[in-house]
Amino acid sequence: MPEHDDWVIQRRSITHPDAARLVEAVQEEYVARYGGRDESPVDPRDFEDPLGRFFVGYLAGEPVATGAWRRSPVKALGADVTAEVKRMYVVPAAQRRGLARRMLAHLEATAAAEGIEALVLETGMKQPEAIELYLSSGYEPVPGFGHYCGSELSRCFGRRI
Repeated sequence: MPEHDDWVIQRRSITHPDAARLVEAVQEEYVARYGGRDESPVDPRDFEDPLGRFFVGYLAGEPVATGAWRRSPVKALGADVTAEVKRMYVVPAAQRRGLARRMLAHLEATAAAEGIEALVLETGMKQPEAIELYLSSGYEPVPGFGHYCGSELSRCFGRRI
């Protein structure tokens, strides 16, 4: 894979062919790790104005990563205006290059530009690399919320932005 100079993040609809292909790939990853797909409710409209954004990261023109945020009713870290990070994913061939960290920074910047005060997210215990990314990016544990509230496999994090 090429170096980061060929890295571009584009806003896309979650139904865009590149986005849809990568969302399906992450679902396959969930099946491999957890034995089933992520069944948390996702409405494509959640990622359109004014509710949220969906992005695809391209390396040398190839779609290799996704990241999104959607406005959330969750109150966390003293913030009243929050958004939830969704669909963070980097294809295996492009992992370990800092692309997830760059996508996360992009999500933080675009959410902050829309008045979001904090980001929250849920990830699973069988995704230690995701947990490490979030902790090393300044996220801290927050109480469980949403679809997986109370799940033993679920971990929730948040960060003021």
